[in-house]
Amino acid sequence: MHISAKADYATRALLELASDPGRPLSCEAIASSQEIPFRFLKSVVGELRKAGLVRSQRGCEGGYWLGRPAGEISLLDVVRAVDGELITLRGASLAALDYPGPAGGLPGVWRRVESEAAAVLGGLSLAALLADGAREQPSAIGAA
Repeated sequence: MHISAKADYATRALLELASDPGRPLSCEAIASSQEIPFRFLKSVVGELRKAGLVRSQRGCEGGYWLGRPAGEISLLDVVRAVDGELITLRGASLAALDYPGPAGGLPGVWRRVESEAAAVLGGLSLAALLADGAREQPSAIGAA
């Protein structure tokens, strides 16, 4: 399974915003803090804005804020906002995948992998990731 740089950077940017939701942050500040290439982050934040996960305001008092509370933004929301489908096979959706003969059961396995990944990512909010114990209990995440 592949986690895209866009999904990783988007999540890190949102976590940066969630860590202090009372103040706006510029893309420059987020890029610097998270060591993310600025130009790439700028396009990723644009996709997050279109998905409603961040809101922006221009001007000297402006910057970016979360589009909704951190507890209401799941990792699944983030991945789908920047990557679209959670898992694809050679760029195609798994929904209509069908193999003949002995490989006939394989599409069901791929769809189950997608479903289980969606359940894990959908069950983790930005707020949960910011909570003190989340980083130190990765096995609890896998058990979800």
